[in-house]
Amino acid sequence: MSNQDKFKKLRNKYDKFVYEKYEITYDEENMNIKYYFNIPNLTSFYPQIKIKKKDILNKNIVDEYLETLVFHIGLVELVSYFKCTCSPNVIIKAGYISKEQIKWFKKLYYNGLGEFLYKNGIDIDEDELMNITCLCEEKKLPKIDYLGNGNLIPVGGGKDSCVTLEILKNEENNSCFIINPKTPSLECSKIAGYDDEKIICVERILDRKIVELNEKGFLNGHTPFSSLVAFLSYLVCYLQNKKNIILSNEASANEATVIGTNINHQYSKSFEFEKDFSNYVSKYFNLDIHYFSLLRGITEFQIGKLFSHYEKYHSLFKSCNLGSKEKEWKWCCNCPKCLFVFIILSPFLYHNKLVTIFGQDLYEREDLLDTFIETIGYSETKPFECVGTYEEARYAVSLLIDKLDKKDLPYLLKYYLEHYDLKLDGKDILSYNEDNNIDEYFEKLVKKELMKHV
Repeated sequence: MSNQDKFKKLRNKYDKFVYEKYEITYDEENMNIKYYFNIPNLTSFYPQIKIKKKDILNKNIVDEYLETLVFHIGLVELVSYFKCTCSPNVIIKAGYISKEQIKWFKKLYYNGLGEFLYKNGIDIDEDELMNITCLCEEKKLPKIDYLGNGNLIPVGGGKDSCVTLEILKNEENNSCFIINPKTPSLECSKIAGYDDEKIICVERILDRKIVELNEKGFLNGHTPFSSLVAFLSYLVCYLQNKKNIILSNEASANEATVIGTNINHQYSKSFEFEKDFSNYVSKYFNLDIHYFSLLRGITEFQIGKLFSHYEKYHSLFKSCNLGSKEKEWKWCCNCPKCLFVFIILSPFLYHNKLVTIFGQDLYEREDLLDTFIETIGYSETKPFECVGTYEEARYAVSLLIDKLDKKDLPYLLKYYLEHYDLKLDGKDILSYNEDNNIDEYFEKLVKKELMKHV
């Protein structure tokens, strides 16, 4: 049975997905948030989020705002469970959203599931994917004066968030925000100067029943995790009484993964989503909290150049999603993300420093040829991973080849030189992208840092 046929069969058999409710409770250490999702005649899901009470610094929390923000996190969390059956009717009982808000979420769901639909061979348009019905009555939020101060910085432990930490290191009242903290994200935050009081760790607990359904052959695939980061960071920002949520998404995240389409593995990291989210929270939450990416004006290549100067992170950062084994975090050296990071840093750190970071020279790996071709843009798709643009990868490879002895190139660089032209014009890659949502004050910090390392 094809996935398209499975898709139709599951939608017919399980035609409803219900967001029943959420609960907010407290124990000695945590604020506990629990969601109740139900697919009738199949199963119920109960994912949870835990936020430490010590990290709740806002002394003027308004219950209606807290509940609204928690409810909205559920609207994004539900996608991870909806996808197993793609039930055509989504019923919202947990809170109110208007027809305009429903339209907003339908766009997020459809574009955020673009990779999922593509890789499963599912052909459907945005209007057909789901019909959303809200069964709750509208409740107006009271007007409040919210005066936040300081910055919440989501940290994933990769090079991008390390660059943001460095640019903002002299700002007052910063806190790092980490979901399900791993060694790289914690260590990078600490080496940047943050102690336990300034590192906000939130635990997100998936309901294992979704894993069991995946193992039984229900539909599975990529979901827009960064949109969950957006709504969850907004809640934490409110609880922390902060002013700004400062991400580390770069201009490169806007490029489609499948050539000639809008399918983008990084959709919820794109500037389109950033603008949509900023407009949404401005209209519906009435809180003066600014959500933006500090690095939106620069490319992965420029980020790589900056990061190459921050040696204190080089032994700690990790961008690989596969190289974890129990508590050991390393570069797997087999995935597109490892290869891309190797490529983008190679003009600055090749050979010895880069081999020290990765443990090997990935340019010598003949088995990575197909991944290499995808990454430099000579395939139908780029890798379904958070990697930079084709042009950046080609430029980085070309710069390195231009520096090295052409008679003694490693395998992948030799292949490139034999099959493709060198791309040594970096004008577009090195220019600053003014199409961003960055406050003027923070934009000056980024440009100042770029000028230090021209």
